[in-house]
Amino acid sequence: MIRKIRRKRLRPFHKTGTVRGIQPQHAGKLRLLLTMLNAANEPEDMNAPGLRLHKLKGELKDWWSVDVDGNYRLIFKMQGDTVTEVDYRDTH
Repeated sequence: MIRKIRRKRLRPFHKTGTVRGIQPQHAGKLRLLLTMLNAANEPEDMNAPGLRLHKLKGELKDWWSVDVDGNYRLIFKMQGDTVTEVDYRDTH
């Protein structure tokens, strides 16, 4: 279960499906990723082909990342079987 969505522009998409604030071409994949995160019990549950699940380093060392498209990533933190935070970022 997702407890908190960090990025203000991703919250309305998660709640209502509006693409305002996100890259519209990412809507389908973001919907799939958020659904997967809601069902995830551990980070490895997000290790599907093509998502390139990996743990981040440095300031974001407690976060995991999966690919959305191009430079865009969905990053998340988990505590136990709960996704405590989610963020949608352009990494470049």
